[in-house]
Formats: sequence, C-alpha cells, structure tokens
Amino acid sequence: MSTQFRLPLTAAPRYGREDFAVSGCNADAVARLDAWPNWPEGRLALVGPVGVGKTHLARTWARAADAVVIDAPHGGGVDLPALRGRAILVEDADQRSASAALSDEDLFHILNMAGVDGGSVLLTARVAPIAWSSSVPDLRSRLNALTVAEIDEPDDVVLRAVLERAFRAEHLKPDPDLYPYLIARLPRSAAEALAAAKLLDEAASQQHRAVNKALAREVLGDLEGEED
Repeated sequence: MSTQFRLPLTAAPRYGREDFAVSGCNADAVARLDAWPNWPEGRLALVGPVGVGKTHLARTWARAADAVVIDAPHGGGVDLPALRGRAILVEDADQRSASAALSDEDLFHILNMAGVDGGSVLLTARVAPIAWSSSVPDLRSRLNALTVAEIDEPDDVVLRAVLERAFRAEHLKPDPDLYPYLIARLPRSAAEALAAAKLLDEAASQQHRAVNKALAREVLGDLEGEED
C-alpha cells in the first residue's frame, strides 16, 4: 500500500537465521536454499524485490558455507583461480553494467566453477536471470538454465515478525493494536518496517512516551488506510 511518508532506511542489518521470519511469501525459497549443497549443477539464483530478505538469507548461507562474497556492481577485482572449489555468493548480480566490478566474462567463469571440486554459486537479484543483460553468448545460456528461488513481497506474518523483533531488541513493549495499525499502512518491505520501528523507538525515548498508535501518527506522518 502506498504511503505519504518516506522512511530513512538506517536500521543496522542482522543476518542470523533466527532473525528471519518464514511464511508463505518465502517458504519455497527458503526450502530451495536449504537444499544446499544439492542444488542443480551447484547453482541457485535468489530473486525478489528490494526489502524482502534476499541479502539476509544469502549472508546467512554464506556464513554457514564459508562462502566468498562478491558485490557484483561495486566490489573489487575477482581472483578467479582462488575461487575454484569454493562456495561463492554474488550479490546484486543483475545490477552489473559495462563498468561493473564483475564482468560478464568473470560471471561466466564463476558459473562454470559451480559443481566442480565442491564449488557452489548463489546469486541474488531483483529480477529472474532470464531478464539479465549479457554481452557473452555462452553466459546467456548459463543464466537461462539457472534454478530460481523467488521471494514474494512480505506478507502480514513476516512484517509483524520483523516489527516484533525490532521492538524486542530495544526492550520495547508496544500497545498490541499498534501492529495491525502499522501492517495495514506500511509498504510491503521489511527494510521500511525496520526503519519505522527505529523511528518510533527514538521518538519514544526522546519524548518519554509509550509506543502506540498516537505516537506512530505523529512520527510517521499521515499514513493512508482506514482506522482499525
């Protein structure tokens, strides 16, 4: 649902698996990720819009798999020989450009390493690999053949879990009716839910007030949606 405010996304990321809420919007993607190391050809693309938890899941996997993490648009140079036999996470693989740190040729070689000597490759992206640009014909065929795990926009279960975890981390106990109020009005984004919780925490601390709907109205502005 659209809103009339813009949240500063400043909440510090936490990538523990226990901090990730599984629901209908992401259960299939989580199951596909958990099938590692038995991914088809050792490759998997984790796809979904901004704020649905791709990085959270991917970084949790990378820690468990001792993976090398490559930031496709902004990272440094890639030492291909050193990657052989390793688990590899390529973040924002669809955001590459002609000037990107990770070239099409490098990505082609990385995908070819998957399944060799125990190597695995996980890629995150906003859109499916079939829609990614590619200047290397052989890379195109590799991308089209990738197994895709797709995460949909957060549902109410996930957004409530995100909010509860954020408030709990700050030792806050919001009024129970705050949750349905926020869930009905916030964008379908875990990142923006975290940002909203952070703003409410700061306001409650500064003003010595309870965390409730009245505070939310003042801090977050005129949220669209009818009263509960």
